[in-house]
Formats: sequence, structure tokens, C-alpha cells
Amino acid sequence: MSGVRVLRRTAVVIVLIGAGLLGGYWIGVSARTGEAREIPAQAPKAGTQRWYCSMHPQIIRDRPGLCPICEMELIPMPEDAVAQTPSRELAVSEAAARLMDIQTTPVERRFVANEVRMVGKVQYDETRVRNITAWAPGRLDRLFVDFTGMAVRKGDHLVSLYSPDLISAQAELLQAAKAAKNAGETMSDYLTKSTTTTLDAAREKLRLLGLTAAQIEEVERSGEPLTHLTIYSPIGGVVIQKMVSEGVYVQTGTQIYTVADLSQVWVKLDAYESDLAWIRYGQQVQFTTESYPGETFRGWISFIDPLLDSVTRTVKVRVEAPNLDGRLKPEMFVRAVVSSQVVQGGKVMEPDLAGKWICPMHPAVVKPQAGTCDLCGMDLVTTESLGYVAAQAPEAAPLVIPDTAPLVTGRRAVVYVKKPDVQTPTFEGREVVLGLRAGHYYLVASGLQEGELVVTNGNFKIDSALQIQAKPSMMNPQGGAMPMEHQHGQEMTSPPAGSEMHMH
Repeated sequence: MSGVRVLRRTAVVIVLIGAGLLGGYWIGVSARTGEAREIPAQAPKAGTQRWYCSMHPQIIRDRPGLCPICEMELIPMPEDAVAQTPSRELAVSEAAARLMDIQTTPVERRFVANEVRMVGKVQYDETRVRNITAWAPGRLDRLFVDFTGMAVRKGDHLVSLYSPDLISAQAELLQAAKAAKNAGETMSDYLTKSTTTTLDAAREKLRLLGLTAAQIEEVERSGEPLTHLTIYSPIGGVVIQKMVSEGVYVQTGTQIYTVADLSQVWVKLDAYESDLAWIRYGQQVQFTTESYPGETFRGWISFIDPLLDSVTRTVKVRVEAPNLDGRLKPEMFVRAVVSSQVVQGGKVMEPDLAGKWICPMHPAVVKPQAGTCDLCGMDLVTTESLGYVAAQAPEAAPLVIPDTAPLVTGRRAVVYVKKPDVQTPTFEGREVVLGLRAGHYYLVASGLQEGELVVTNGNFKIDSALQIQAKPSMMNPQGGAMPMEHQHGQEMTSPPAGSEMHMH
């Protein structure tokens, strides 16, 4: 029981001591301010010693203590930290500038290039795929191409088809040919013309059933009908599908083969929506494959999908690529690069297409004057109508800065500009509006003038020095001592200035 009494007495003493300290604190605050209230952190005043956190320079106090964010010891602020310069400027000595390794680059007008990288696969050219079908009902007595993947040439025989309908049509041709031959001078013009019309109709019927002009002529010459119809390949390529086997009966229109011409292929690429500003119809694309490392293939953008994939946030870009040697095979994985140069207004500059005329269906057809496409006969259109510029005038070059110059946070971009005609190095913080990013450069929409010197190395050090001086900076646009924030982004209540003693 004696031990319990001792513990109770100790607890009472601790409570009384705590109450006394708390009461003394509030009495002191009331004596200074007239009421107990919270005093926000203020910017440091000239001639007053201040302490700040080396990890969080926005934390500034008027006495030693701990940083409320990282709990590190606050360190004294140099007496000359607050220089006699405007709020957004920092003046340092030549030696300090060298120690900070500050480097500057002039703002200039120049044509900058940007590389858009995409990935995709090789696919068949859908315009070069043909289905081989039965032109008449019958029985497939012979398949000359009996496996998928076989290469065929245009005019090669594919199928031998026995068709009773074909034999009947040939009999009609022979009768019409005999009637036309027996027509003499005694027949009227009407009967002669009718006989000739019947013969022409019989020939056309056989042509529609799949016979060639040479086969029809051979039937008329021999006087004997052909028992089998041979189906020939309309194009050269590779058999990518075989749907039937020998001996089966087919109807008119039954699909037998699918043949793809691989002398030209499509490369379907995925472009992110942020890269669409750099992509135009007709641009040349360079791509590589896993099968031929170190070798570069070329093609031309022939189509940009008007719809965006809502899942991948990409747009399909189709490239036409020549493949005369057949090394590019469907489903090959490729990595592609499109190099673009831009001018003011975001238009793309392509020297090889400036002032030219191009086919809207075949991007490889480019001519120096108006005309028609050699492949499809469509009228050519100007490259300017597709988003290209007509000339490369120097004044059309955009205003650019290196990508290391701006400090970007959210929607704000801060650039530090070196002031001219001053004895000591002086740097001014300036908010700018940036345009597209092209490679290692940013296009400048507003906020800078040509010839100004922007800091490209050491800008973080300048910004930190401004934060220490409680001046406007990248992280603190308004300047002054920033309110404390939790390291996870949740705001905390700032204690009264100089009252860190309760945190010890």
C-alpha cells in the first residue's frame, strides 16, 4: 500500500508541474499580445537573427529549435542572406557564382527537331489481299497449291474444277459459233446480227464463269468443250489461308484460298496522344526489327486513326513500307522513329515536302506540281493542306530554351534570367508559358525575349537561396515564410513565431 501511495503522490506532482508550466506560458502570451492567439510565421526582418532548416528552407524561425517536418536542428541564417534586391532577384558575388556552378544559355530562335518513338507490328497490306473463289459450282478434282504459306506468281494455276454448268455453257458457245459460221448471204441483216449477238453472249458467259480469252478461243477452234476449269492466281504473293481440300463440292462464290502480296506491307504503330502534334500524313518513318539488328527500314505514314483508344490512350498510325525482298513478315515486332521539325504555330517543317503535291491515298507519290496519282488516278493535294509549311524562313523559327532551364511544378514554369549591365551577377526569377517540348528544348510561348540569358545549371541553387530569404520562388510564389506542411501533403497548423520551445 505504501508503494501505491508513492505513485499517487508522484502523479499529482507531475500534474501540478504541467499545469504550472501551461499557465505560465499563457500568462506570458497574454502579457505580450493582450490575448492568447496564434501568430503566423513572418518573413525575416533585416538585422534580425533567424534560423532555418537546411532540408526545408521555407521553415524560418526567430530562435533555435527543431524543424516541424523533419525534426532536424535549425541552423542560423547568414546575416547578409537578405540582400538589398527586388523580391524575385538574387545578387551573388563572382566567387559565389563560380561555387554555385551557374551556367547560362541565350534564348534563341532555331528550328528544333523532336523524335517520336513508337512500337508496333508488321501486318498485311489489306489492299493487296485477294480471295480465290469458285466461279461456278462443281467438284475440286485437283488442288495445285495444297498447303498454306506457298508462294505463287500472278497467273499460276491453283485449282482444277469439274463443273456441269461450265460444260453446258461451252455447248451453247459451240452451237452459237456453228450458227454464225453457217450464216450465208441469203440471211437477212436482222438474223445475221442476232446470230452474232448470241455468239458474243455465249463468250461473255464463259468469261464470267472463269475461262480466259485464250481458253474460249481454244474451245471454238477445237470444237470440243473443256471438262475442267482451271482457276489462276490474280496476283503474286503467299497463300495465307486454304479453306478446302481435294474432292469437295463447291458452290459459286465458295472461298478456296486467300493470297496476300507481301511486296508491300503495313506497319501498324501506337502513338501516344501527347505525340500527335508531331505526326503528319506522308512523313517518313524509320524502323528496326528484332530479326535484323542494326538494319533500318523505311516507310511513309499513310493513315492516322481519327479515334483514340480509351484504354491505352494511343492512336493507331499506319505506315506503308516496301518489302520487295520479303524479309518483313507479318506479326514482326518493330520499333519506329519519326523525326519532326516545328515552326511557330506548331506546324511541321519537312524540307523534302515543302511546296510539293502529294497523293492523299499513296504518300510515296510526291510531285513538284499539280497532277494525278500514278497509282490510283486521284488528284494530288498540296502538302500545306496536310499541316506542313511551305518555306523555311528564319523568322518562322520558334523561340526556344534548353529543357534544363525551366523549373516546372504543376502548371507553373519558372526561369531564372541573368540581368545584363550589372556589376555583380544578378538573377531574376520569371514565370514563363511553355509550348511543346522538342527533344532537349522547350518552345517558349511567352515570358522571354530573344537574346536573354537563362540559367541552365545552378537554377535549383538560386531557387533554394530565394526560399531561404523568404522571397518568391518556384515552391513559394508569394514569398515569405511558408506554412508548415506534412511531408505527405497534409497541412499542419503553424505554431506562433518563436514558440518552438514547446517542441523540445
